[in-house]
Amino acid sequence: MGLSVPSVWLNLDYYLSLLIWVVAIPVGLYAFIHALLQRADAFTAVDKLTKPAWCAITGVGALLLVISFGGPVSGFAILWLVALCAVLVYLVDVRPKVTEVQQGGRW
Repeated sequence: MGLSVPSVWLNLDYYLSLLIWVVAIPVGLYAFIHALLQRADAFTAVDKLTKPAWCAITGVGALLLVISFGGPVSGFAILWLVALCAVLVYLVDVRPKVTEVQQGGRW
C-alpha cells in the first residue's frame, strides 16, 4: 500500500477554501462601498490614487469575488486571488489613511 491522503483531508481543504471565499465576498463588497462613500479629495490628500480609480479597483475586485463561484478551488482561481489582493490593499493601506484624514488630526 502506498501513502495516500485520507479523503477527509481533501474535503477539509475544499471546505476551508469555500469558507475563505464566502468570507471574502462581504469583505470585497465592504471595500467597494467604503470607497464609494469617501470624499474624493481625501484620496489625493493622502497621496493615493483618485477616488474613481479606487472605486473601479474595489468594484471590479468585488465583482470578481462574487462571480468566481467556488473561490480558490474554481477555474477562476488566479482572478480570485488578484481580486482579493486588490481589495485587501485598499482595506489595509488606503482605508485607514483616508479615514484618518477625514477625521482630522488626533491632538
